[in-house]
Amino acid sequence: MTNTFNDTILKAFRGEKTAYTPVWYMRQAGRSQPEYRKLKEKYSLFEITHQPELCAYVTRLPVENYGVDAAILYKDIMSPLPAIGVDVEIQKGIGPVIHNPIRNRSDVEKLGTIDPESDVPYVLETIRLLTKEQLNVPLIGFSGAPFTLASYMIEGGPSKNYHKTKSMMYSSPDAWFLLMEKLADMVISYVNAQVAAGAQAIQIFDSWVGNLNAEDYRVFIKPVMTRIFSELKELNVPLIQFGVGARHLTAEWADLPCDVIGLDWRLSIPEARELGITKPLQGNLDPALLLSDWNVIEERTKRIIDEGRNHPPHIFNLGHGVTPDISPDTLKRLTNLIHNYSKSN
Repeated sequence: MTNTFNDTILKAFRGEKTAYTPVWYMRQAGRSQPEYRKLKEKYSLFEITHQPELCAYVTRLPVENYGVDAAILYKDIMSPLPAIGVDVEIQKGIGPVIHNPIRNRSDVEKLGTIDPESDVPYVLETIRLLTKEQLNVPLIGFSGAPFTLASYMIEGGPSKNYHKTKSMMYSSPDAWFLLMEKLADMVISYVNAQVAAGAQAIQIFDSWVGNLNAEDYRVFIKPVMTRIFSELKELNVPLIQFGVGARHLTAEWADLPCDVIGLDWRLSIPEARELGITKPLQGNLDPALLLSDWNVIEERTKRIIDEGRNHPPHIFNLGHGVTPDISPDTLKRLTNLIHNYSKSN
């Protein structure tokens, strides 16, 4: 481990008072970094994640370049799916493409189980390299949540309306709930292995669950998310729930057995508190703002920091991931602003 270990973000995740507002960025590893773009000329995402030394390098780059308070493991939410029988390919300009989409209960029944040590050893070896030798900040591991994973598996790829997914949910509830349980089993095994390898916090990405209304979330999703977080609680590491466009699900998330709620830019910190969330909050600068003039970025960033200090605990992040057109220099400058401004207030 290099230098003194900085556990500030773990304290914030646990709801403890910190000397400054800690920060990390979703999709901070890769995307806009020139070193990463050079690697992508030679390797695909899956090829990078299958090489622990290379994957560890990509993961720790933003810590070294931006000075953030945590690393987020470089991989994709699709990474564990091939192990259970999903034929997935990451296609440039499209995203995940599933070549054997789920269409009925029979397809769900064919899904297998994951043995992380034998199915994704490269992921676990990357974690071991980072946490034993290369990082002086915590490493955040992650997994996709059942609904978001299922949406790709049923639609066959990214979707704008999730009609096939909702159709299965409404018309074949037996198949739907079986799929949720199978994916929950996978998530729990996968996350357990990440923590055993050294991950010090976990974020569950339910990126697209905001496409459901609150009643459907309560019936079709909340039971499986409650099970996942309840079982992962035994790991004794901070557990973060995150989704996009999910303001209407705030009341449902408030009592999930997770530790931290990640906000996108549509819901402010004071509003989240008013809606009943007492857990630590993470977020929530709109990534698009990082393409604006610096005075705009600075004003919005200070406002979020002030809101977080007035309604603690708070961990700074973007409301969604870093986009490829955001300058690394902007992210470095933003990190310095967050640290310095929050220390002085």
